[in-house]
Amino acid sequence: MSSPFPPPDYRPSEDEPFMNPQMTEYFRRKLLKWRSELLHESEETLQSLQEGGLQEADIADRASLETDRSLELRTRDRERKLISKIDAALERIEDGSYGYCEETGEPISIRRLEARPIATLSLEAQERHERLERTHRDD
Repeated sequence: MSSPFPPPDYRPSEDEPFMNPQMTEYFRRKLLKWRSELLHESEETLQSLQEGGLQEADIADRASLETDRSLELRTRDRERKLISKIDAALERIEDGSYGYCEETGEPISIRRLEARPIATLSLEAQERHERLERTHRDD
């Protein structure tokens, strides 16, 4: 059996066994790297928020600064939610359910997982889900 540690140039492909040890490790590392980057950005934001007081004398400058901070905090909140989804994906790797559609149990395409490693639905199930959401929203 090959080592579960993929070589640096490894890319999962459709013509290898789905979620074999190398592929699983590849996605685990991809998720951990993404999570680490988000946490690093979050720490930088907190640092800049703590350092920067509102000393701007000009009301327009102060308003602009407040808007920037508000936008930054909203972005960080989205990233916090994303980290939670990454953690859930890492748990699915541990329990062996990663890469399989929550609705159909079918494998999620490698291309979809590459683009969105936190995906829980196959493309078809996701599209069906979005169509249902749209029809209910229109009611």
